[in-house]
Amino acid sequence: MSWLRSSRPALRAAGAALALAVAAALPTSAVAAADQAAPASPRAATVHEAESAAISRGVVESNHAGFTGSGFVNYENIQGSYVQWTVNAPQAGPAALTLRFANGTTTNRPMDIAVNGAVASAGRAFPGTGAWTDWTTTTLTVNLKAGANTVRATATTADGGPNVDHVSVATGGQSADTPAAVNGQLRVCGTKLCNQYGKPVQLRGMSSHGTQWYSQCLTGGSLDALARDWNADVLRVSTYVQEGGYETDPRRFTDLVHSLIEQATARGLYVIVDWHQLTPGDPHHNLSRARTFFTEIAQRHGNKTNLLYEIANEPNGVSWANIKSYAEQLIPVIRRQDPETPVLVGTRAWSSLGVSDGSDENEITASPVNATNIMYTFHFYAASHREEYLGTLSRAADKLPVFVTEFGSQNSAGEGANDFTMTKRYIDLMAAKKISWVNWNFSDDERSGAVFKPGTCHANGPWTGTAPLKQAGVWIRDQIRTPDDFPTS
Repeated sequence: MSWLRSSRPALRAAGAALALAVAAALPTSAVAAADQAAPASPRAATVHEAESAAISRGVVESNHAGFTGSGFVNYENIQGSYVQWTVNAPQAGPAALTLRFANGTTTNRPMDIAVNGAVASAGRAFPGTGAWTDWTTTTLTVNLKAGANTVRATATTADGGPNVDHVSVATGGQSADTPAAVNGQLRVCGTKLCNQYGKPVQLRGMSSHGTQWYSQCLTGGSLDALARDWNADVLRVSTYVQEGGYETDPRRFTDLVHSLIEQATARGLYVIVDWHQLTPGDPHHNLSRARTFFTEIAQRHGNKTNLLYEIANEPNGVSWANIKSYAEQLIPVIRRQDPETPVLVGTRAWSSLGVSDGSDENEITASPVNATNIMYTFHFYAASHREEYLGTLSRAADKLPVFVTEFGSQNSAGEGANDFTMTKRYIDLMAAKKISWVNWNFSDDERSGAVFKPGTCHANGPWTGTAPLKQAGVWIRDQIRTPDDFPTS
């Protein structure tokens, strides 16, 4: 299973004010609420890093983890220190500016936000975020002219400004067209995943490879390509627990998840936070670590409306009763921080619904997890997993809410020849039953299931089009790019 290893038509607008609420996703610590009737991120907001801007009385640093890009700007403690970006707008009109910042003090550090020399928001609050590694966002609506514009954030008190990571700019009438903006907060309704309107939806996207090996494949350029060129709905961020992953440096890997959540959110994507336990296969082995990890993730991002929590990637060598026990201990921990985000529960035998151990979905229907707003995961690799697996997925989806959080067209090791014919049978079934899916994987690993040709990530692209893609990448990109059906009424 897991290894060790044509443009979409515009989505139906959900309304500008609602879209901004999704894109901004302001934590409760950010007392500066998003302006009313502002647009949210378009298909992909443009991110401008602070370290690449014009800086007065500030310095670029990288000593506090969790930033995007190569660093952040630390303002001098003086009134008038500023960061100024030059941003381009394809046409004149409203835009959403989202500033990402951290303030490790308990004192508000207000700033004036000026556009083209005129103050658009005077004394905007940048309150304490808890620590210098706790990054959050604030969003305001401004009017931009066509072409180049300046955006300046100037400290208004002797305390200076907060640490500023970047500003993302969402322009134009596409602002409500991202998957996360259109669908908003997802919930499980019956056997389906439903959007904010209570309508069943199918998300389609890509999983990262293990971030301890392939974080270099998750750059601003590659995520832009995933959102714009692939027109994906969802990114799965795979944080391995063992095998050189989370347990070796919990702070580093948690901060990396924070950063990728923010970057995907800025691009209007949903994010699956994947706790990628694989070896050992008993999720109880990592229960304490999972409590710590998901508590922090849910505290920081629980007010966002574009997340899903996958709490156990591929349980193996353990009974369904054991997996259920783990889920029923961990889910309440998450719910104390975040009562609304759907939770994805791994299933027996490498998330095969038990098929790889000679069982099937009936062990779950006979003894479901005692929790609400949850789904059960299923993984398949089409060259290895044939009729029995396909039939199980079909039956299970009529009884249980199922999310396919990992699949490939290769064998169960993600290697060998692609079987696109069998994979297409799965794709068609998932489309017919609105089963959301994520393909493995968005990296340049040498195996046939990794979408990029070897060396692409180290060369930092190119990311768009089919030239950098292996055969499996070309094929799955085409599957993702077909039009969505996101009903709003």
